[in-house]
Amino acid sequence: MKFLFTCGGTAGHINPALAVAGRLRELMPDCGILFIGADGNMETELVPREGYDIKTVTVTNLSRGHDMEALRHNLHTVRNAAAAIRQSKKIIKDFSPDIVVGTGGYVCFPVIEAAEELGIPSVVHESNAVPGLTTKLLADRVQKIMVGFSDSVKHYRHTDRVAVTGTPVRGQFDKYTKAQAKAELGLDVDKPLVVSVWGSLGAGFMNKLFAEIITGDALDGSFELIHAVGKRYYSDFCNKIGNTDLASQCADIREYIFDMPRVMAAADLILCRAGASTLAELCYMGKPAIIVPSPNVTNNHQERNARVLESAGGAKVILESELSAKLLADEIKALAFDRERLERMSEAMRTLAVRDSADRICGVILSTVK
Repeated sequence: MKFLFTCGGTAGHINPALAVAGRLRELMPDCGILFIGADGNMETELVPREGYDIKTVTVTNLSRGHDMEALRHNLHTVRNAAAAIRQSKKIIKDFSPDIVVGTGGYVCFPVIEAAEELGIPSVVHESNAVPGLTTKLLADRVQKIMVGFSDSVKHYRHTDRVAVTGTPVRGQFDKYTKAQAKAELGLDVDKPLVVSVWGSLGAGFMNKLFAEIITGDALDGSFELIHAVGKRYYSDFCNKIGNTDLASQCADIREYIFDMPRVMAAADLILCRAGASTLAELCYMGKPAIIVPSPNVTNNHQERNARVLESAGGAKVILESELSAKLLADEIKALAFDRERLERMSEAMRTLAVRDSADRICGVILSTVK
């Protein structure tokens, strides 16, 4: 049996696909798996790291502006989409999959459109509480829509096609104990570890705050920090913090956290955005969090996602408009050393986890093929 996955743009779209692909390979070691992503996007780096082949097509995003430049951009996007459908058809014919699985990103549209035109069944997974543009465009074309939240079903016209599966995480998140992960990372087991990660591409505002925290007096060595800057901000961030002695402050600054299962296992407190894939990992691992939802998303879906965790008692939500470097540093210290509260938050997170999400999605995929 052959499975074609399409996803792209951010790790939040890519990681669920990798989790399901990994589970399918465990269930059927001889199955064929191929990915289609967008030229130059993050999937071209992350997917091969997991041992899967990937082909690419050319896609661009849609501008939500109303001026002439936005119109020209969108006309270019439409032309690219038409070309990407033709590219996808060739890849699909060569690979001959039994089904196409989309997990988000603009690249899903031309690939699944091509599959439908060729008579190949397709399904999509939407991890956010509200459907994104690509999912909306594909909702009437695919055989099944899988969602991460039960409350999301109401957003779809064909509710009989919707299955609540949760959002899967990669199998490696079961690999480490906290003590083992801290030992492998060379961390002091007696000091709290705070992990700061703001999406696969980074976040300029949060980097600004952490630059102030690191160059100020908030880092006194009482806790350890791993901060992921993001590729687009890394050079600028390093210039801002200058020659600060990070080793004495127990700070580890990274462009991207490639070993997230190990780092998350070691963490006592995580600071992050509210992308659905990240939140699924937090719940799966039972990790307390301070969540700052991105204000730059449609339908404010990140805050909607985050409030679910906050209501359960697993996270503290702070909006960007409310934040300063001092407030953030104070919140970190207040939580990182309150072991009883961290334990309560951890238990609350675990109650929200859908631990068999990958199996549920595999079940939908295989039943659709049949």
